[in-house]
Parts: sequence; C-alpha cells; structure tokens
Amino acid sequence: MDVTPDSPTLDSSTATEPARSTTMDALIIRGGRRLSGRVEISGAKNAALPMMAATLLAPGVHTLRNVPLLSDTRTMARVLEVLGARVELRGHACKIDTSNLTSVEAPYDLVRTMRASIYVLGPLLARMGAARVSLPGGCAWGPRPVNLHLEGLAAMGAALELDHGYIVGREVRLAGADFTFETVSVGATAQLMMAATLAAGTTTLGNVAIEPDITALAVALNACGARIEGVGSRTLTIHGVKGLRPLDTTIIPDRIEGATFLAAAAVTGSSITLERCDSGHMGAAIRTLEQQGCEILAGNAEVTITGPRRPAAVDVTTEPFPGFPTDMQAQIMSVCAIADGVSVIRDTIYLDRFTHVPELVRLGADVRMDGNIATVTGVERLQGAPVMATDIRASAALVLAALVAEGETRISRIYHLDRGYESLDQKLLKLGASVERIQE
Repeated sequence: MDVTPDSPTLDSSTATEPARSTTMDALIIRGGRRLSGRVEISGAKNAALPMMAATLLAPGVHTLRNVPLLSDTRTMARVLEVLGARVELRGHACKIDTSNLTSVEAPYDLVRTMRASIYVLGPLLARMGAARVSLPGGCAWGPRPVNLHLEGLAAMGAALELDHGYIVGREVRLAGADFTFETVSVGATAQLMMAATLAAGTTTLGNVAIEPDITALAVALNACGARIEGVGSRTLTIHGVKGLRPLDTTIIPDRIEGATFLAAAAVTGSSITLERCDSGHMGAAIRTLEQQGCEILAGNAEVTITGPRRPAAVDVTTEPFPGFPTDMQAQIMSVCAIADGVSVIRDTIYLDRFTHVPELVRLGADVRMDGNIATVTGVERLQGAPVMATDIRASAALVLAALVAEGETRISRIYHLDRGYESLDQKLLKLGASVERIQE
C-alpha cells in the first residue's frame, strides 16, 4: 500500500483492540454534591459516525481529528475494516485508508449493535455499485424504520431488495433525482447526501435535516470536491461528480454532551464551565435552562452556567434542529423532576422514547404518561435506588437524577452510556461528583 509521505503507516490492529469491557459495568453515584470546575466537550458522535462512513466514497487515506473515544466509533471502525479499509485510532485522531475495499457486506453481528452502521449503504452503492448491509439494531426503544433511506436511494435508481434481514443492491448506478422527505430525518439526509455526491446528474433533496452534524458533513464533502449547494437550508442541490478527494477534517463538538453537562449544573445548583463547545449548537437547550432559572454566559468556545437553588418548571416540545433536541428529552426530564411546579414534556420525534420514566420513578420522580406527553410534577428531593439504563440518553438522565438524589444510586447496564459519552464518569469525578465505576 502506498502512503503519502506525511501520513504514518496505518495499523488496523489499533482499531480492533477491544475497548474496556463495559457490558457488566455499573455506576455507583452518591448524590448531593455540588459541581465546580471546567470540563472539555468531546467530538460529536452524531457527526463522527457519518463522517467515518463517508470515507468509503473516495479511495485514499482520510484524516479525522477530534473523534470521540466511544464504543460506537470503535464499532464503526470495525465495520469499515470488514469492508477492507484500514483504520488507525490513536487518541482522538483517526486515519482511514479506503484505497482497496474488499467487500460490500456489513454483517449483522456488527450492524445490530449500532443503527448508524447503515450509513455505509449509500457510500457503498455510490462507489462500488453494490452493497449488502444488515438491517440495523441499536437502542431498544421504539421502531425507527429505515424506509426514508431506502425510498430515497430507490428514487436515485437503486433497485434494493430485502434478503434474509439484509438490504441488498447489485449493479447499481445511481442517478440524480428529486426527493422530498416526508418527515425530517437526520440519518436519511446524511445517507442520501453522501450517495448523491457521486451520482450521475443533479439531486435535489427537500425537507432535509439542518442539524450541525449534517452541515458539518456537507462542508467536509465540499472540501473534498463535492458540489453541494444550499448547505444549512431545508433544500440541498447536489451535483454529482466523478470522484472525491480523501477527507481531512475535524469533528465538531458534541452539542448533546455539552447540553447534558449544562443540565447537570442545573439539577445540582452548580456553577461549571464547558470548554471546546459551540453555544450556537445548543441554543434551544440553553434557552430552556434559562427559563428554569439558570444563568448562562456564552463566550468564545466556552459556556459558563450557574444553576438555581431549585429549577423552575418548564414546558418542552422536541423538534428538529434548531428546536429542542429529542436527544435531550430524557435529561431535561431529570431537571424537571426536582423543579418547582409542573412541567409538560412532549416528544414529537420519537413517540415512545420514554423508557427512562419507570427508572426515574424508582428514584422518586412524579411522572405521568399520556402517549408521547409526560407530565412531571417536581418533587423537593429524589432518593437513591438501583436502576437500569435502557439507552444512551436514558443513561444520562439517570446519571443526572442520581447526582441530586439522597444517598446512593446504582446504575446498571451503563454500556449504553459508553456508546454515546466519552468518559462521562471521569469528567463528573473531576467536577466533584461522587462517581464510581464497578463491575457487577
């Protein structure tokens, strides 16, 4: 393999080394401590995963910086390796050599652990003209069909079949098409945008997602030679090109991790400063926390928050960006659980994303559910108890509730947490929380 002089030789073994085993880990949190200090926000998981998949579009050595160290990014690295890429993860730097792909199959054993693995489908079809990708798995809550991915690719000429749990495409030649999303979908927007970069002709995508992760992907692809117009708007026009150069980009800060730390300050009445973050990406969460009585000062790549003695109740409705993110719905519920008054939380994105509710109730929260609407009557105090994590954001919500609960809370199955948050327990420990990771 030829490697450019300024690129180190790639060693795929570093990507396949297993991460610290977390399948039997639990967190023990003793609540009641105030937080203080500074915390660095990691790179965004939801930006890193499609960016890693996008390396399949162009042969060569790709460089990604500020990649978060998560089980999900390691899983995506393994998916790429199965396809023939060579991946090197050193700290937060990732080099991916996609010069010689040897397979178009993303197997069930990997894809079932992470829904974002389906991102490889469009790039494989665009570059290789074929793909065999397992239907995805991931978090256990709610049906999240991939129909928008498949309908959009079909509009671009991909005759896809479902074969024993796999999405299969053979001898595909993608062509430009007009496609409008019935509902805003971050994943499907990224999928079709990547595929369209190499399709013959012009593709127009309507009602697209405008999350920062999507904008960052479009900007990175354009820097590699793609011709994507309308970046940041609800309509993308993509003129297909014959080839792209390798990616060389830095992953944006994780706005959900940042907002989660803001919520941690709010729920504990603490003052902390977030470093290496983008306040503009967290606008809806910041406005909501300000309504709850938080004082928030946004600076240059920093945000300082001081939480109130007790948060005020607030009504929240999740919406596509720039609205309040569904990925913060569970965490804001933990803040509302100890708020003064009655809060109403509606999730319009995922109607049944409420597996955290029974666990919060175990900690003493007063939550009543009616379909996709949660009515949260704030209580003066929560009490520690053994609880179980069910997905990434539910895990974070339980951590926030445990930080303020009286006594000890034991959170089991925190491998969910490690999928989406880099060293959350260690970061909280440095801020003064009482957090211990144990093996169950």
